[in-house]
Amino acid sequence: MAQTPEGKVKKKVSQFLSGVPGIYYYMSVPGGYGASTLDYVGCYLGRFFAIETKKPGARPTPRQEQIISMMRRAGAEVFVVDGTVDYPLEQVREWMTALANSCNTEPQK
Repeated sequence: MAQTPEGKVKKKVSQFLSGVPGIYYYMSVPGGYGASTLDYVGCYLGRFFAIETKKPGARPTPRQEQIISMMRRAGAEVFVVDGTVDYPLEQVREWMTALANSCNTEPQK
């Protein structure tokens, strides 16, 4: 079965996150029950983060934008990774490295 364009982005994000020591993350599975959330929610070195994945060139829906805004107001670091280039995922890596440096731990590769 062929993977969707967004599925390819999710695979790349999952591969990256699974290689980060000491991270907790959860990939939500939409089912029509409970509150809406973004594709990934997690915690790294005591900081809450979320990632919304989109196919190349796509933007979050109005509902997703509302959730992003709510999470950011609560102090979360939120990223939108659209797979157009590696840079959006690089932003996640840079945030984790800066956080690790501020906590005097090893930066992530």
